Amino acid sequence: MAEKFSRWDVADYLDTEEDMALYLDACLGDDPGDGSLIRTALGDIARARGMTQLAHDTGLTREGLYKALSTEGNPAFSTIFKVIRALGVKLHATP
Repeated sequence: MAEKFSRWDVADYLDTEEDMALYLDACLGDDPGDGSLIRTALGDIARARGMTQLAHDTGLTREGLYKALSTEGNPAFSTIFKVIRALGVKLHATP
């Protein structure tokens, strides 16, 4: 009998605002310096929240968000900042 596996998707487990913030915070700390992990985390959170609503809230197209937050994406900082604001996340620096 063959085993069946389904693809695990973190977006399925980001149920609360706290889950999303903790996930993004962990990715900020673990990013290798190229923004790839942060971009992926924001994409996961956006999918958990609903990409259509996020597109509306940011003033960007849904397709543009998928492209910008994909593994091949290279979004401008302004795009990242719009997404962060629309998600209701606040970034802060600590010494």
